Amino acid sequence: MSEGETIGIVGGGQLGRMLTLAAVPLGFSVVVVDPEDGCPAQQAGAEQIVAGLRDPAALAELGRRADHVTIEIEHVDAAALAGLADGGTVVNPFPSTIALLQDKLHQKRHLQDNGIAVAPFWDVPAIDDARALLASQGPLIVKTRRGGFDGRGNAVVHDDADLDVAWARFDGADLYAEALVDFTMELAVMVAIDRNGDHELYPVVQTINERSICLEVHAPAPIDEETERRAVDLARAVAGHLEGAGVYGIEMFVTRGGDVLINEIAPRVHNSGHYTMDACVTSQFEQHIRAITGLPLGSTAMHGPAAAMINILGERDGPTKVRGLDEVLSHPRTKVHLYGKSPTKIDRKMGHINVTADSFTEAAEVARAARRGLEL
Repeated sequence: MSEGETIGIVGGGQLGRMLTLAAVPLGFSVVVVDPEDGCPAQQAGAEQIVAGLRDPAALAELGRRADHVTIEIEHVDAAALAGLADGGTVVNPFPSTIALLQDKLHQKRHLQDNGIAVAPFWDVPAIDDARALLASQGPLIVKTRRGGFDGRGNAVVHDDADLDVAWARFDGADLYAEALVDFTMELAVMVAIDRNGDHELYPVVQTINERSICLEVHAPAPIDEETERRAVDLARAVAGHLEGAGVYGIEMFVTRGGDVLINEIAPRVHNSGHYTMDACVTSQFEQHIRAITGLPLGSTAMHGPAAAMINILGERDGPTKVRGLDEVLSHPRTKVHLYGKSPTKIDRKMGHINVTADSFTEAAEVARAARRGLEL
């Protein structure tokens, strides 16, 4: 690292904000590309290029101004990032990895081809393909191959009527289908990979999701040693097939039979790793900055025995007005992270709360009580 280096981030939302907050104390400047003037990252000290994430002129400017370029969202122009890399800008994760993971069908094929366990999946280029699959396989989850997040781009189909609704909703998008997994728990592992390809794993955590939106994360996951071993082995196997430095979010299912399957991989810092900001020696955000700039990876150990993260989701549509912050902060070992977003919208991620405690039960109870006291 040289004095005065700049990190460029494609995207300036809450992840860009928290990456900025981690980069500045290490001596880096940050510049982001984001279409929303005064985006969360800009509020935290990043310079901002106000433009769309795929704007070629903005990305070219980002490449000129930054010594290291990374992403906070995978729905970007991977080909344009490859052009920056070809021109000498250091881009991590590698654009080829971003391109692979942003197409979920290609992601599944890549994992399957490398012997990594995933649920059965099928390409469904036309509705008749999906209809035949539904008749032979039973209920499915139909997904957009690109662009989906927080449940947007997913539809569970039980019959032809469900399928017709889903097909109309996705309106010509490229789709694929997965078998519905009979799972008992959802897990996640954050994996940090440095520029030499060495990696460090954070603890296996449990994620609580509704409507395909993460509500809570419990660290470490309340699982037996064998399930933990399987999850760790899977995460290490995945890390061995990813190119480019950074922190990756690896989501998993635990089936009713006790198997562990990969659900999805995100080539970026991830909601399931937000607890690390207050519960681990090195947060996922600092770790990502370390990884992409060639600094040594930090310890992923937790400070104490347990932690919980609960998302602050919008519950109405309208201007953001924070109420109850004093009540929330009266809870012991509680940290609040607000993202500076306005307006609030139903299910929009507005912030999160982290709680550290001596037990999983205590951490979750305090986090839920704190969340009930906060309004935005």
